[in-house]
Formats: sequence, C-alpha cells, structure tokens
Amino acid sequence: MPVVSAEAIVPVNPATAFAVSQTTGSVRRRWDPFISEQHFLDDAQKPAKDVRTFTRQRLGLSMVSRYVSYAPPTNVGMVMEEGPWFFIKLGGGWRFTAVPEGTLAVWKYNFSCRPAWLAPIAEWIGVRVLGFEVRRRIAGFARGCVDPEVLAAVRS
Repeated sequence: MPVVSAEAIVPVNPATAFAVSQTTGSVRRRWDPFISEQHFLDDAQKPAKDVRTFTRQRLGLSMVSRYVSYAPPTNVGMVMEEGPWFFIKLGGGWRFTAVPEGTLAVWKYNFSCRPAWLAPIAEWIGVRVLGFEVRRRIAGFARGCVDPEVLAAVRS
C-alpha cells in the first residue's frame, strides 16, 4: 500500500498546531488549499473519534471520512468510508510533536487503488498527485499557524 507524507515545523505549541489543524468553515479554507467544502455529518458539532465528515476538494472530488483516532494535542487519524471510485482504501494520520522551534507536524496518508489491473499505474500516479497535495496542504497549514486571523479563531 503506497504511503505519502509531509512534515513542517511551525512556531506554535502542539495544542495550538492541533487546534489549527481541526478548524472548519471559513477559518479552514483560509489555510487549507485542498478543500472547497467540509462539514461534520450525523449532527456532530465537533471532531471526535467516530465522527464522520464530508469533504469536497477544490477540483470537485468528495469523500466521507471517519475519525478513527482523536487525541489532542498529539494526533488524529481518519479513514475514508465513501469516496472517489478509484480508491479501495484511503487513510491518514496527523501527528504533532513538540520541538525546540515549536511543533513538528507530520502528515501521512496510505491508499490503494482499483481496478487491480490498473492499480500499479494508478498508485504510481497517486503517490505523485497525493504527495503534491499533501505537501501543498501542510505548507498551507504552516501559513495558518502564523496567520493572526486563524490563531485568533483557535484561541477564542
């Protein structure tokens, strides 16, 4: 199963970094270049283990994912429950670790593609496309961790 990852050191503590990563709505769209829409499902009001979310990415693909772990301020994990037809599985985890400069954020995703006969090529492409998106997204997260509006929202 292919894995893609990206990391960034941000100049805030892990609790703040974690909180930035879990923002929603206009605050989330301020830093996250991947999403055009994201909201909780099943009447959930905030993230927690087993909460499901709907996410539409900027090019129109969408998925329903479920938090499989939610442990502020150190880590969060998700799995795709419904999504683009070419994914059999997609899961991701974000980890936040204190370092002298602030917080090391490490984001990892794993996935597998279908149909089986196309999977080797699709997964080769997926590593590059998803890898680009994850690097772009964590760079946006790093900008969010120094954005006064995003920081004000997570501190309120």
